[in-house]
Amino acid sequence: MSRDEIRTIYRQGEEAVVSLIETLIQRLNALEQEVAELKGQRSKDSHNSSKPPSSDMFHAPKSLREKSCKPRGGQPGHEGRSLRQVENPDHIKEYVLHGKCGCGRDLSKGKYQGKEHRQVFDIPKPKVEVTEHRAEIRACTCGLLHTAEFPKGVEAPAQYGPRIRGTLVYLSEYQLLPQKRITETMRDMFGAEISEGTVNNAIAQAYYRLQATEETIKQSIADSGVVHGDETGIYVGGKRLWQHSFSTTLYTYFFCHTRRGKKAVRDDGILHNFIGRLVHDGWVSYFDFDCLHALCNAHHLRELVFLSENRHRWATAMIKLLCHIKKVVDRGKKAGRKQLAPHTLLHFQKRYESIINFGNRANPVVTERKMPGSRGRIKQTTARNLLDRLERYAEETLGFMYNFDIPFDNNLAERDLRMSKVKQKVSGCFRSMFGAQAFCRIRGYISTVRKHSLDVFEHLVNCFDHSVEQNILLPREAR
Repeated sequence: MSRDEIRTIYRQGEEAVVSLIETLIQRLNALEQEVAELKGQRSKDSHNSSKPPSSDMFHAPKSLREKSCKPRGGQPGHEGRSLRQVENPDHIKEYVLHGKCGCGRDLSKGKYQGKEHRQVFDIPKPKVEVTEHRAEIRACTCGLLHTAEFPKGVEAPAQYGPRIRGTLVYLSEYQLLPQKRITETMRDMFGAEISEGTVNNAIAQAYYRLQATEETIKQSIADSGVVHGDETGIYVGGKRLWQHSFSTTLYTYFFCHTRRGKKAVRDDGILHNFIGRLVHDGWVSYFDFDCLHALCNAHHLRELVFLSENRHRWATAMIKLLCHIKKVVDRGKKAGRKQLAPHTLLHFQKRYESIINFGNRANPVVTERKMPGSRGRIKQTTARNLLDRLERYAEETLGFMYNFDIPFDNNLAERDLRMSKVKQKVSGCFRSMFGAQAFCRIRGYISTVRKHSLDVFEHLVNCFDHSVEQNILLPREAR
C-alpha cells in the first residue's frame, strides 16, 4: 500500500482507519501463527517428535538416558568373544626347521623341544555341488515299464536344492539385497548363474510353504496378554499402502493393506476376540477395539521434549516424572518384585495429576476461532492436544507403573518394522502386492525365529526341505 493510498483512507474518516488497522492486525496474527508453525517444524527432529533419525539436519539429538558411571567397553566379569584356538583343527600343516645356527651347527640335528601352534580361521572356497538322482527302470514280463520312486522334492531333470533356494530367500528377505545383487553374489561366491526369476520363484515357494506357520504365529499373538501394534507406510507399484505389525517378545506378524486404520485390522481379524492389552502410539483407530490399551511413553517423551525446549515448564516436570517412575519400576523388576507399593503408586499418581493441572492452567482451551467463517473443530495448540491425551488416557499412560508386564514404550513394534524401511531404502518399492505380502510373511517368520534365538538360515532352508515332515515350520520349543 502506497502513502497516497494510506492518506486516502485517512481522509475517509475514523471508521475507514479502524477497518484498515483491524485488517492489518488480522493479517499480522495469521503471519505470526504461520511463522510459529514453521519454526516448530524446523526445530523438530527424531529426539522431540516421531520423525526418523535420517531426517535430522540441524543438530544431533540428545538422549534422555542418564550417563552411567561405568567405563566404556567390556565390564568386569564379561567373558568376551575373542578368537581362540580350537583343539581339533580341520587341517594341519607341519613346518620343519632348516638352516644353521649362528655357531655354524645344523639346526635339523638339534634337540627337539616341541612345537609352536598358530591357527588361521578361514572359509573354504564355496562351490555348487551337483547330486544326480538315478531311478532304476525295469520292464515286467508283461511288457509294462516301472520306474523307482524319486525322493520328495526331486521333480525336474535339473533344479536347485533347498540350500540354494534358502540362500536366495535369506539374501533377499533377511539381508535385504536387491535381486540383481543377489544374482551377482551367487555368481561371484558360488559360481552359480541364477536369474532374477529364480529368486522370485524361491520367494513365492517360501511364501506358500509358510502359510500354516503364519497362522500359528498369528494365533499365538492373539492369545498373548500383551501385544505391540504399529504401522508404517510402504509403496507398492508407486502407490502408498500400509504395513501393519503385531508382535510379542516371541512372535512377529506383518500384513499389508491399502488402509491404515481400523478397517485394515478388522479385515485381517487378528484382534478379533482379543482381550489382552494392546500397546500402541495412540493412533485413534486402535481405541475402536474392545480390549485393554497402553500408550507408548517414548512418543510422549519426544513430544514433551519439544514443548520443554519451547519453555513449557509443565512438560519438563512431566519428563522428569515419567523417567523417574521408569527407573523405580526397572529397579523393582531387577529386585524380583511384581508391583510397586500402594503408597508409592498413590504418590506418583498425585504428582502426575498435579503436573496435568499445572499444564491446564498454563494452556487453556481455545474457544474462539482465529479466522472468521471457518468451520469444524477449533484448532488447539500442540501443548493442549498432548495435555488432553495425557489426562484422558492417564491409566493407559501409567500402565507400566501398575503392572510390570506392561512395557514403558512401544519400541518392540518399532524395531520389528525398522527393517521394512531399510528394504524400501535399498530397493525403492515393491512392484506388486504379492511381493509386499510375501515380504511380510517371510519377514514375520524370520523375526519370530530370531526372537527364539534360533538359526535363521537353517529355518529358511526348511521351507524347501521336503524331508521335514511338519507343515508348521516353527521350532517345537516355540509352539
